[in-house]
Amino acid sequence: MKVALIGYGKMGREIEKVLVSRAHEVVLTIDINNAQDFTAKNLRKADVAIEFSAPDAAFGNIVRCLEAGVPVVCGTTAWLSKLDEVIQLCKKNEGAFFYASNYSIGVNLFFKINRELAALMNRFSEYDVTLNEIHHTQKRDAPSGTAITLAEGIVENCERKTEWFMGPTRGATTYPEKLEVTAQRRSVVPGTHTIVWESPADTITIEHVAKNRSGFAVGAVVAAEFIVGKKGVFTMEDIL
Repeated sequence: MKVALIGYGKMGREIEKVLVSRAHEVVLTIDINNAQDFTAKNLRKADVAIEFSAPDAAFGNIVRCLEAGVPVVCGTTAWLSKLDEVIQLCKKNEGAFFYASNYSIGVNLFFKINRELAALMNRFSEYDVTLNEIHHTQKRDAPSGTAITLAEGIVENCERKTEWFMGPTRGATTYPEKLEVTAQRRSVVPGTHTIVWESPADTITIEHVAKNRSGFAVGAVVAAEFIVGKKGVFTMEDIL
C-alpha cells in the first residue's frame, strides 16, 4: 500500500513507523515546510492518504484528497462543523472517507462500554455523571474529540442528560440536565478519559488511559488498509 501522510508531527511520525513495520510505503509527506508539494499529481501516487494535521487545515486537506480521487483517513479533531460538506463531496466524487475522533481499538471498545453503562443508568436516577479528560499541553482543542464522543454517547443513552457542558456545572442540583465535561492539560500525557457515576451511596468509575501514541497509529493504519478499494463514508464501527 502506498500512502500519503498529510501532517508530519508526532502522530505522523508514529504512523510512519507503523506503516514501515507493516511493509507499506510512504510516497508523500506533507507539512508546513513543503506545502508546495501538496498537489493532485503527487497525491495520486498514493493509494490512500492519512491526515493528522491541525483543526484549521483539516477540511482543506480532506477536500484536496477527495478532489484528487484519493481515499482519505482523517484523525484531526475540532473541524466537524464542516463534516457534512465532506460527506457530500465524498458522495459526489464517489470517493472514500474515514473519520474517527480516536483510532485506538481500546478507546473504541471504551466508547461501547460507555454507551452501555449510560443506558443502564436510565433506571437509577440517584447517580449523576461527570467526564474529565487529560492531555499533553500541545493538544490544541479542548475538550478532546474523544471526550466529545464519550459525552455524546452518554447524552444519547441516558435520558436525564440532554446536553454536555464544558466546565463545572456546580452540581446536579443546579443543572440536572447537563453533563459536566472538564479538560486538563499536562506535560507528557498521551490521553486519559475518566467517567464517574456518583450516588450518595457509592461511586462507579470507568477510565481509559493511553500509555503512548502507538495504539492510535496502529488504528489509523488499519483504517487505511480497510478503506483502500472502497467507496463511501466509514468509521471505526465498520472495522469493529
